[in-house]
Amino acid sequence: MRTLKLTLAYDGTNYVGWQRQENGLAVQQVLEEALQPMCGDRVPVLMGAGRTDAGVHATEQVASVRVSFDHAASAVHRALNVRLPRDIRVLAVEDADPRFHARFDATGKSYRYRIATDRVPLPFDRWFVWQMAQPCDIDSMRAAAGALLGRHDFTSFQARDSAVLDGWRTLERVHVERVGSEIQIEVDGDGFLRHMVRIIVGTLVDIGVGNRAVDSMASALAARDRQAAGRTAPAQGLTLVKIRY
Repeated sequence: MRTLKLTLAYDGTNYVGWQRQENGLAVQQVLEEALQPMCGDRVPVLMGAGRTDAGVHATEQVASVRVSFDHAASAVHRALNVRLPRDIRVLAVEDADPRFHARFDATGKSYRYRIATDRVPLPFDRWFVWQMAQPCDIDSMRAAAGALLGRHDFTSFQARDSAVLDGWRTLERVHVERVGSEIQIEVDGDGFLRHMVRIIVGTLVDIGVGNRAVDSMASALAARDRQAAGRTAPAQGLTLVKIRY
C-alpha cells in the first residue's frame, strides 16, 4: 500500500460540500469515482483536509488516499483530470509518507471571503461573492476583527446543529481590506468550526453596516452562545485558499 497526496481546486457551486452526503453530490464522491477504475475491486476513500460546506469553493484543498496500484503519480494526475468534470481540477498528485493523513497532519488553514460592493455585480462573479447593497465601514470591521486574534472558545461562531463540543481554536490572522470594488476578508487559523468563517464574516458585516457595535465582537466571543454573534454569510463568497502542514 502507498499513500497519495492530492492537491485540488474546485468550484463548489454544484456540490453539497466536500464530504459525501445522502442529499446530493459531494466533491469527495466525484473524486473517488474518478479514482475507482485504477483501484480494481477496492473502493478508494479520500480523506480531505477540510469539510467545506455546500457552495464553498477551494483553490487548494488537500486529500490523501491509500492505494495498492503502482501507476506513477503523474499518470494518476492525468487520468483524474480526464475523468473529472471541469469544475474540479487536480493540481498535483504525489507520493507521500505512508502515514500521511490530509486532515490530522494539517497544522492550519486559510480562507478568503469576497464581498462585492458594486451596485450592479458582474455576472461572472455571481457564484463567488456576496453582493452587499449597503455600504460598509471597513475601519469598524478591522477594529472588531482584532478581538478574534489568539486562542478563544469560538462556540458563538459555530452552527447550531454542530456536534463538536470543543470550541477552542486559534486565529493567527483576520485581515479586512478593499480590493478594487470588493471587500475581502482573509482568515488564518489552526482549525475551524462548522460555519465559523461565515459567521465571523456575517458578524463583521453587521458591524460594518452599523447594526452592531464594534465591541460586540468581544462580547459575542465571551458569551459562547450562537445567538450572541451575527448572521451567517452566504456560502458562495467563501474559498478555502490553503492548507498548511
